[in-house]
Amino acid sequence: MSLDPLAILTAFGLIFLAELPDKTMFASLAMGTRMRPLYVWLGTSSAFIVHVAIAVGAGSLIGLLPGMLVKLVSAALFAFGAFVLLRSGGDDDGEDEAGRTVTGFWPVWTTAFMAVFISEWGDLTQITTANLAATNGVLSTAIGSAIALMSVSALALLVGRFIAKRVPLKLVQRIGGACMAVLALWSVVEAFTA
Repeated sequence: MSLDPLAILTAFGLIFLAELPDKTMFASLAMGTRMRPLYVWLGTSSAFIVHVAIAVGAGSLIGLLPGMLVKLVSAALFAFGAFVLLRSGGDDDGEDEAGRTVTGFWPVWTTAFMAVFISEWGDLTQITTANLAATNGVLSTAIGSAIALMSVSALALLVGRFIAKRVPLKLVQRIGGACMAVLALWSVVEAFTA
């Protein structure tokens, strides 16, 4: 296995562009306004690395996973995230509520990891990674894809932090909760229309 810089750049470009409008980017943004961004990024990045490894290793087997079940579990996780954000965003105890954000490394890492790990099964970026690995080489594709996914997550978290510093936390939480609710509905629609 040798590294091909063109294959790395190809994988990076395709996966980065495919992930930008993806629901995982918006989930990262929402989690980053409520949880410590570095911990969220480490959790999402870990999940992305696992998915890249599965995509390049399993290739076409991804299509055999029960897509409807994966999308319904993803919808449940997004709905839970919406519930948590909307519940906390509606309270009038400004300082007390802000102090209740999830801050420990393992709870944040686990939440971010599971949200991405479950919702990315059979995703366009995972399928694209599998296809690229079959034609452009496993190692180069894995590196380019992983860097692209981790970059999109970092970008979402930076934007989330920027917004959180300029907009009241309760408004950010309400908007984040609404986005998560929309993502939950989107996942349910995908489960029944795919």
